[in-house]
Amino acid sequence: HVQLVESGGGSVQDGGSLRLSCAVSGYSVTRDCLGWFRQAPGKEREGVAAISSDGSTTYIDSVKGRFTLWKDNAKNTLHLQMNSLIPEDTGVYYCAGDRTYGAWYMESQYTYWGRGTQVTVS
Repeated sequence: HVQLVESGGGSVQDGGSLRLSCAVSGYSVTRDCLGWFRQAPGKEREGVAAISSDGSTTYIDSVKGRFTLWKDNAKNTLHLQMNSLIPEDTGVYYCAGDRTYGAWYMESQYTYWGRGTQVTVS
């Protein structure tokens, strides 16, 4: 049974930091392609960052230089360090796993999803 469980969300002030984690069970993330998506109030869900099987990472322009994504293969966990947070980063953040060969920012390319964790920046 595959589960992705996000944690680390919360409320912070403008300029603050949070670290999100996604604990994966039911399969190994070592060679997996995973991503983080977010959905702001009243907006569609968008891809934020992704990591490929070789460990290379991709970010949307608005978070480059502020967010860092990495995998802890030993703990089968995905992390997203978010620094210099701004109100526009507010939303529910979702972890997604088992991406196929499509574009990293396309939701349809991921098989597994977590339930999300709320991030609020004010």
